Amino acid sequence: MDWPLIEQKLESLRRSILRVKEKCPANAAAFGNDLDAQDILALNLTRAVQMCVDIGTHIIAGSEFPPPATMGKTFDILCEAGIISADLADRMKKAVGFRNIAVHNYETINWVIVFAIATAHLQDFEEFASAVARLADTQ
Repeated sequence: MDWPLIEQKLESLRRSILRVKEKCPANAAAFGNDLDAQDILALNLTRAVQMCVDIGTHIIAGSEFPPPATMGKTFDILCEAGIISADLADRMKKAVGFRNIAVHNYETINWVIVFAIATAHLQDFEEFASAVARLADTQ
């Protein structure tokens, strides 16, 4: 496994999380009226999800597990491998759903949901990063 690559992606994840924390307005109403904050948060949350998927698929590639068929399946496999909990896998799959909406514009982005992710779910990304760091310690 290419741990320097994973560490680089973890650093990108950390920067995205930090950017969201720095630029998140104090409340949902202010966020709803701040187009720059909407762009910054949506972009960095999307990046955070993508970094987690990239890290997960890299870990899976170095294992006996088959490659995931979808981004969400990445987290199911990591759960099967004992790297993350089932609860975290479910939360990360929901994050992939957000990413798909933001990137592919499957439907109009609900900024209340983006604000909720930015204020109440950044710890999901931090928990994922911690699980990967624990894995690195065992290698």
